[in-house]
Amino acid sequence: MLAQDWMDLPLIPPGACKTLNSAAIYANNEVDLAEVDIYGFDYDYTLALYSNALNTMIYNQARTFLIEHFKYPEEISKYEYVPNFAVRGLHYDIQKGLLMKIDAFHYIQRGTVYRGLSPLSDEEVLDLYGGTFHIPLHEDSGFYGKGPRVKQFMDIFSIPEMTLLAVANDFFITNDIEYDPVHLFKDISVTIGMVHLKGFMYKWVMQDLGEFDLRGEETDAVLHRLVSQGKKLFLITNSPFSFVDKGMTHMAGKKWRDFFDVVIVQADKPHFFTDCVKPFRRLDDNGDLRWEKIKSLDKGQIYKQGNLYDFLRLTGWRGSKVLYFGDHLYSDLADLMLRHGWRTAAIVPELEHETKVVSTNRYALSLTWLQALTGLLEQLQVHKDQESKQVFREWQQERDELRAMIKNLYNPQFGSIFRTGHNPTYFSRRLCRFSDIYMASLSCLLNYDLSYTFYPRRTPLQHEAPLWMDQLCTGCMKTPFLEEMSHIR
Repeated sequence: MLAQDWMDLPLIPPGACKTLNSAAIYANNEVDLAEVDIYGFDYDYTLALYSNALNTMIYNQARTFLIEHFKYPEEISKYEYVPNFAVRGLHYDIQKGLLMKIDAFHYIQRGTVYRGLSPLSDEEVLDLYGGTFHIPLHEDSGFYGKGPRVKQFMDIFSIPEMTLLAVANDFFITNDIEYDPVHLFKDISVTIGMVHLKGFMYKWVMQDLGEFDLRGEETDAVLHRLVSQGKKLFLITNSPFSFVDKGMTHMAGKKWRDFFDVVIVQADKPHFFTDCVKPFRRLDDNGDLRWEKIKSLDKGQIYKQGNLYDFLRLTGWRGSKVLYFGDHLYSDLADLMLRHGWRTAAIVPELEHETKVVSTNRYALSLTWLQALTGLLEQLQVHKDQESKQVFREWQQERDELRAMIKNLYNPQFGSIFRTGHNPTYFSRRLCRFSDIYMASLSCLLNYDLSYTFYPRRTPLQHEAPLWMDQLCTGCMKTPFLEEMSHIR
């Protein structure tokens, strides 16, 4: 019987996942919410979730800046935004102009290297990297994902930037125009920054909060629930007050500031968490800057800039009694976990799509057979006769095809943001390192009692026997209050 014929048999184990719950909270580290007294939040993509339409507008405006400000060829304007081309967590080789996905061991996933909008063959990749798929640590060793040659895109806002990089590279390559990939990277980084610095993104969202700002009622419900149970709340965001005020008023009403014990805007994260230079300044009700020395952080006031060291000194909020939510693993969470011992929670909106993929019958069948086929290859490799070698080659090819098919279920270009083949992605590695828990949106918190303990699954190490197969994965478990909270959605 050929390997592919086994796909018709009932391969899925009886206890395998069939429907994952995208509203679950997943634990990398044990967290007891009963010990958490203080809840902190980022704003963008944490308290406020935005529709994908915003990516198109950021791309279009940055493309306009590239043409008008940097005098790039007008023909680039013909390239429209490509939805779902890029995914978060990709790496970009600045000198070679290549977009790629890297695993937790710094190896490139085959079939995910793009020059412009076209994939490179494995042979081309090996030729460019000296016969290896490995990216040396010193090229990607920056703490915030910014190595000397390779940058990792960890921000959800970076998706239109990756797309514009691919489009611009594609234009020059297709038209056989000589260019410098390093200058192109820097110019596009500036144009994306201009969209934010010149206030375009803020203006678009404020003009149509109904279209761009999603799940406001759920955010309001989370804040009400936390405050009603005596929790202290604070907000630290890089966004300006006028933007935050408009969005929070839309989601939680004009008295939204009553929820928070401390509100800090234009914080300049991650420098807010690492530097102790910038002092806090207070904004008056008109948003104008006051210049008196800040001796306390008071409820109802709005503060600008500052630094974490003064924040800790003025509030006394330290250690594991603080849980901070953010979407950016580096700028929001890394320093808080590693240097200050806060609990951290990552918002990963991509979980909704990925859990839907994992719940499909096609995925379950493909992955189950992929695992079985890998086991067969492991056993067959010791047989050296010609017939066995031929079968081994055929099964190896089928395994490669299965891996490509599973990748395409998530995203045709780059696959899952969590997996490269069987290995975790570099993004996954950082997610596990810098977040105690992670979830698709803040509203997932509504599904749990505030005395709930999140336990990470004990998955066996390679040298351990899998003796606890009866333990359900987090996503298969029924969240305690999912039905009670469903009316909010």
